[in-house]
Amino acid sequence: MAQSPFPGPGVDCVHRCSVVPGVIALIATTTFALALSLAMDAFAAALGKGAALRRPNMGQALTVGAVFGAFQMVMPLIGFALGMAFADIVAAVDHWIAFALLSVVGGRMVWEAWNGEDDEENGAGGMTLTLSALFMAGFATSVDALAIGVPLAFFDEPILASAVVIGLVTFGLSTVGVMLGRAVGPLLGRWAVGIGGAGLVLLGTKILVQHLGA
Repeated sequence: MAQSPFPGPGVDCVHRCSVVPGVIALIATTTFALALSLAMDAFAAALGKGAALRRPNMGQALTVGAVFGAFQMVMPLIGFALGMAFADIVAAVDHWIAFALLSVVGGRMVWEAWNGEDDEENGAGGMTLTLSALFMAGFATSVDALAIGVPLAFFDEPILASAVVIGLVTFGLSTVGVMLGRAVGPLLGRWAVGIGGAGLVLLGTKILVQHLGA
């Protein structure tokens, strides 16, 4: 029997079935790479938090990870909702917001280290984990994700799935960052608080310089 020179429905199905997995893999890889990039600032801040707390437990690490991850997940959704009409405004101020908030939080930590006293008998030592400072740091390290949410509207990536991946990656890295900072805290005493605060100030400065130089 002669074979028809024209491709039938089965050939089209085979073509689509071979292309779709590749497209899904590309989207997943791009989303994960984006999540890692956005999570780096949160990881650095979590590392400083862990050092400042000196002896953070797993509950504190999970709390930091959850707050940072939640901010990183919600901010792209907000940016997506704002749309292109506000893209220029967001891009114009996001780095200044990050710089200001990180400088305030970090500066307070440095001040506490400079004016505090070593106290090895007060349990965890170092600074305490306050939700107000944690929320400020979480917001400050996620303002880039707010701006990223706008251009995501122009790609085929599902914004909700992307936001969930970004949040989960940030949660994992931030939790690990706090526990890694735990190893540094006891070695440096109360000065770990100052070092962690200085790290936040430097992080805010890096964000500002990168945006101004772009």
